[in-house]
Amino acid sequence: MDTLKILFWILLFIIVYTYIGYGILLYAMVKIKRLFSKDCSASVALNEFPEVTLMIPAYNERNYVRQKMENTMHLNYPKDKLKVVWVTDGSNDGTNTLLETYDNVQLFHSNERKGKINAMNRVMPHVKTPLVVFSDANTDLGEDSIMHIVNCFNDKKVGCVSGEKRIVNRDSDVAAGAGEGLYWKYESKLKKWDAELYSAVGAAGELFAIRTELYNEVEPDTILDDFIISLRVAQKGYTIQYNPEAYAIETASANVKEELKRKIRISAGGIQSVVRLRSLLNIFKYGLFSFQYISHRVLRWTITPLCLLLIIPVSFLIIYQDGLTGFGFYNVFFWLQLIMYLGALLGWLLESNATSIKVLFIPYYFFIMNLSVVLGFIRFIGDNQSVNWERAKRATIR
Repeated sequence: MDTLKILFWILLFIIVYTYIGYGILLYAMVKIKRLFSKDCSASVALNEFPEVTLMIPAYNERNYVRQKMENTMHLNYPKDKLKVVWVTDGSNDGTNTLLETYDNVQLFHSNERKGKINAMNRVMPHVKTPLVVFSDANTDLGEDSIMHIVNCFNDKKVGCVSGEKRIVNRDSDVAAGAGEGLYWKYESKLKKWDAELYSAVGAAGELFAIRTELYNEVEPDTILDDFIISLRVAQKGYTIQYNPEAYAIETASANVKEELKRKIRISAGGIQSVVRLRSLLNIFKYGLFSFQYISHRVLRWTITPLCLLLIIPVSFLIIYQDGLTGFGFYNVFFWLQLIMYLGALLGWLLESNATSIKVLFIPYYFFIMNLSVVLGFIRFIGDNQSVNWERAKRATIR
């Protein structure tokens, strides 16, 4: 086997392992673990629930305040043990003024806008409850979400709990909604298995909680605050659990342009996180968690998108050497790649058309995901990602 073919199989292994193989391996490991362990989940009586702070960072979210507060007031958790805190640094659309009309809200406002993580750093010293739950202003929480999250903290080894992000699905969706919804279904399954095996790898910013004592001030230029906060809890030897019964609901991005903007920021933040959390790459120190972290996150944010780019010319050179015609494995694989990218092109052409055939958008969304990593890397290297994030526009529910 010549050098090109060896390179081809290395690239193919990394790609398949990252997007499919790890999921299969993870599921098999979880099945084996179930054979040797029992479900020891415990329930908590209502009077045993601890005090919890629900922190909602917001920037110009006036349009969501009433909906968010109505949702918060309907959460199934003792009202005298749920402290509601809003942080509205830099808001100039009247978000803070509207919040001042609520008696049950503790509001922290500053006219200066320095970004979400700066606002959180400023307010966290004022949190006195043993647990703090973070949630976005534009998401609705499931009625029992706080209860399910708190229940996970019965295990003293648990330092962080992530809820599930649910994308509102319609029978017909444009590319962004269809692609994002399908992606999050798969991602949620991986998170569930990760947590069951040992620990989830990061938390969803829409809904997650930590033990307050484990919070350390985060660097002010941090892009993915939820990821850094949760992984630093894991660095201290605690696990991150995932409870899909605790969930946050939001609509998908309004279109692929908005979704790409969001994904580029996440990718730039992901690369920043890999650099700052590089100690987690030490499998001799962190063992199983390092394996999960590298397999589920690091590969996606670093070398796998590069492998996808390289495997195209490599497979072409192989079939060019052996002859462009024929139905050998390398020939078929090369043409399947082209078909996939043609599928992505079709998804782009149908981008603004609502359709119930959501499978058409899978190649397009997959292409956008990996393109965002390349563009995010360029943005990270150029230090062009501001910590002051303008939220991507979300689709309206029709």
